[in-house]
Amino acid sequence: MSVHAQVKRISVPQLMGYKGQQKIVALTAYSAPFARLMDDALDLILIGDSTAMVGYGLPDTLSITVDQLSAHAAAVVRSTSHACIVVDMPFGSYQQSPQQAFANAAKMLAASGADCVKMEGGIVLADTTRFLVERGIPVLAHVGLMPQYVNTMGGFKAQGMNDEAAERILQDAIAHEQAGAFGVVLEGVAEALGRRITETLKIPTIGIGASPACDGQILVTEDILGLSGSRIPKFARQYSDVATVVRTAIEQYASDVREGSFPALENCFGVKKP
Repeated sequence: MSVHAQVKRISVPQLMGYKGQQKIVALTAYSAPFARLMDDALDLILIGDSTAMVGYGLPDTLSITVDQLSAHAAAVVRSTSHACIVVDMPFGSYQQSPQQAFANAAKMLAASGADCVKMEGGIVLADTTRFLVERGIPVLAHVGLMPQYVNTMGGFKAQGMNDEAAERILQDAIAHEQAGAFGVVLEGVAEALGRRITETLKIPTIGIGASPACDGQILVTEDILGLSGSRIPKFARQYSDVATVVRTAIEQYASDVREGSFPALENCFGVKKP
């Protein structure tokens, strides 16, 4: 008889049950220290393809790989026990076919221990969502502003700003709900559209630069801590200036090194002088 460890993490069905009951609180993480600090306060942690920009200093999200995101996700999983862990599927890892998407999603979840994957795309990828969900891989859809489509969208621009565009995004979200997605991220959409989609869907919506009416909110952690330099979206409220704290500490360390003010070895480890 096998013995199963008690599952402590917030599960996908639990997140779905938050709809109309409580807001989903989510942030991104790609390292163990941040993941440990935020775990207890959050419902969901996303290892986003934004890791390419905030973690590697790349200009966009397009060049990060399945193996890189899997490794970061594994670090986050090992460092947490409460939040549901979602990992982004990177550009080029799922668009070719549902079979390609399943192979890469299965590889990422097996390598990292994450609970589910996130995919960007409209109606055209609804069949891929269905294919994954029917094979046991929970999917968080992502519509509206989709950073992986930056080259076809003409940059990071607000979406759904006219009736035709708004209707298209609404239909994208509905298609993924019907395909079995457990939730939908709405990024960079008009407030009225975010509210309308949230009221229309029976699954949770998680906004990022959308509407406060969404069922939850997610932001890039570095943006709210002042660690993203000048590249901070207007919708990201800065809650702390961690960059200044870190810079001050490093400057003090540098000063201590130059002045030779570190304690001697014997004072640290109880080593007796010869």
